[in-house]
Amino acid sequence: MNRATPTTLLNLVWVSFILVGFLAALVQLLHGDLEIFSRVLTGLFESAKTGFDISLGLVGLMSLWLGVMKVGERGGIIQLFGRALGPFFRRVFPDIPPGHPASGSMIMNFSANILGLDNAATPLGLKAMRELQELNPRKDTASNPMIMFLVLNTAGITLIPTSVIAIRQSLAVKQGLIGFNAADIFLPTLLATFVSFCAGLIAVAMWQRINLFCRPVLLFLGGFIGLMGCLYAWLSALPIEQMSQMIGLLGSGLIVSIIVVFVGVAAWKRIDVYETFVEGAKEGFGVAVQIIPYLIAMLVAISVFRTTGCMAYLIEGIRSAVLAIGLNDDFVPALPVGLMKTLSGSGARGLMVDVMTTYGVDSFQGKLAAIIQGSTETTFYVLAVYFGSVNISKTRYALACGLIADAVGLVGAILIAYLFYY
Repeated sequence: MNRATPTTLLNLVWVSFILVGFLAALVQLLHGDLEIFSRVLTGLFESAKTGFDISLGLVGLMSLWLGVMKVGERGGIIQLFGRALGPFFRRVFPDIPPGHPASGSMIMNFSANILGLDNAATPLGLKAMRELQELNPRKDTASNPMIMFLVLNTAGITLIPTSVIAIRQSLAVKQGLIGFNAADIFLPTLLATFVSFCAGLIAVAMWQRINLFCRPVLLFLGGFIGLMGCLYAWLSALPIEQMSQMIGLLGSGLIVSIIVVFVGVAAWKRIDVYETFVEGAKEGFGVAVQIIPYLIAMLVAISVFRTTGCMAYLIEGIRSAVLAIGLNDDFVPALPVGLMKTLSGSGARGLMVDVMTTYGVDSFQGKLAAIIQGSTETTFYVLAVYFGSVNISKTRYALACGLIADAVGLVGAILIAYLFYY
């Protein structure tokens, strides 16, 4: 995997999506579907446009967050974050020097993911990846810290699935449900995403031979579990309207407070905050433009696989296998959400809405779709964007570990949904 050959795992996946999709289109053409290649071509054009629009939309966010992070770095807050979790990070990222800015950026990225703030998490993650690249001796090959960071990012813990809760509430109103608790998937989603996080951490640790049975890691995981338990006990005691308000306040309030602290501390240290912010913001445009070819490449391959019906064939095959071994197949309608989430976040969101519309937002299938959407990540998207931002072409075992975390997380979400709702 480390050699400069075209047979990297990501390359094989990309080529397979294209070729398998083309073969599926040919089969459908032979069966009389004369519009199949027209749909594939339309999907290709739309995916390319989507990739460009996403990258362009990142310019403003990248400029904002890279500017804020530069202020925090100059003010010493980023380094303070890094020292606070130093024992844990030294165990999980042994190749990162103590106090390096990458530690603080990664912590900020994980914090944004935990709160379900994707728009904030992506720029922070790209900032961390650029800082990790500074430590990378082989600039075209993913380093061990890069792989660990990416896998934990794709399998990251989501405390508050804000967008999923909002979509469920909106659909509940359309379906005439009275007193519907859109946040009732909070605890199952947290458990499912924690399973995915642990699976990704263990997979990479085994590959990199990192010992996780040590006090810093166990204290971190135990402390997180305790904190989540207390938070859930507090939120679950509130009425649904107040719970939604507190969730929104918690997420947005924390991010705004961080910005204010960064600016306040830098100003107190007599740093030119405005010029520092502008200096960091200038990097935003370059980073956003740099990821365009990587993102478009991944999105067009996914489009071919989806529009030719390969995803539907895969789902039906799974359903047949489940029934053949005598298991309950009620989870199968929600399964496309998990499979698509690995490939496309917006595509998975559309499938989730479709499941909720077809079966009902309060059905077992609807709740499972929401849990899956809130607890898994777009591995291919994150891999393409994060590695593309620093021109990494040899990803080594990053994709394999990311998919392991996705698979374990998906199975965990299904089992947890059966435990809570079936």
